Amino acid sequence: MKDVLNYKGFIGSVHFSADDHVFFGKLEGINDLVTFEGETVKELINAFHYMVDEHIKDCENENIAPEKSYKGSFNVRLTPELHRRIAISAKMRGESINKYVSEVLSQSISQ
Repeated sequence: MKDVLNYKGFIGSVHFSADDHVFFGKLEGINDLVTFEGETVKELINAFHYMVDEHIKDCENENIAPEKSYKGSFNVRLTPELHRRIAISAKMRGESINKYVSEVLSQSISQ
C-alpha cells in the first residue's frame, strides 16, 4: 500500500503540503474526523499513532465502536462493455452479477 499508514487496524492517509512544509493526514474509515500532522515522516507516524490511541480511548469512554460501519453496498461505474462481460460471466456461472462481483472482489483482496 502506498500513501497510507496502518496501526492497530486503523488506516491513515498521507499527504504533503509544499506551502506549509508539513506532512498531514486523517484516519480513514471512521465516523469522526481525526487528523494528524508532522514536519518529518517520523513526526507524522508518531502523531498518527497518538491520534489512533486517543481515538480508541475516546470511543471507549463514550462506549461506542471506533470503526465506521459499512452498509455492505456501493455503486461502481463501469463501461458498458465491461458491464456486458461481467453479466455474461456471471450468467455462465449461474450467478447473479452481485454474487459474481462479490466473489471476484473477495478473491482479489485475499491475494
